[in-house]
Amino acid sequence: MGDNTSPLIRLENVCKSYHKNLVLENISFSVNRGETVTLIGPNGAGKSTLMKISLGILEASSGEIHRDKSITIGYMPQKVMIDEVLPLSVRDFLYLRPNTSYADVAEALATVRLTRLADHPVQSASGGEMQRILLARAILGKPDLLVLDEPVQGIDIMGQQEIYGLIAKIRDETGCGVLMISHDLHLVMASTNQVLCLNRHICCRGSPEFVQRNPEYHAMMGRPMEGVAIYTHNHDPDHDHEYHHGHDHD
Repeated sequence: MGDNTSPLIRLENVCKSYHKNLVLENISFSVNRGETVTLIGPNGAGKSTLMKISLGILEASSGEIHRDKSITIGYMPQKVMIDEVLPLSVRDFLYLRPNTSYADVAEALATVRLTRLADHPVQSASGGEMQRILLARAILGKPDLLVLDEPVQGIDIMGQQEIYGLIAKIRDETGCGVLMISHDLHLVMASTNQVLCLNRHICCRGSPEFVQRNPEYHAMMGRPMEGVAIYTHNHDPDHDHEYHHGHDHD
């Protein structure tokens, strides 16, 4: 582990172009230990490109990326293709990760509450279970930074809330930082410290509550503010007092 006070990762004025087409423009942000930063934006906004630049998989066209020199990173992809005919238990699928012991695997499965599936074929896992298996894989080795690309893709609401709860619990217990892509602000509100609204550039940033009330976010997502306020009101009774005032209209 490196310096506990400096950001795990910091991007300054990062730009990315493909064949003169600018896909990311002047992106600056950092992720600290114990903090979750969530990237939200429409399809084609550059979220996955930005994540790959943060991971070092892609090079930026310009700008600077600073990573704490000794940090380890755990990555959870959107999905993993597993050969249907390959007989592989959940335990062995996780054990395939380099430098992993069966004790590490047992601990990771316990953390994501899937110990009962250890001996089951990985192909038999449901969508929600598979996402938790991928989360277990990402936390093997106790990384300093967890990078999660839409960790709740294709799961029902209850399963989504469970996964976001697990991610927050892992962050709080280990002190790791989390960089996450999500499509839905409302689901990640409880477990996110900072939201970046991305549409090639950063349209707005701040706490989930600030972003939720920001017209830039609603314009970017193409949604009327009033409808979102009602949706949130129904799903978030603890914050009722915040939604009694009127909303500005364009």
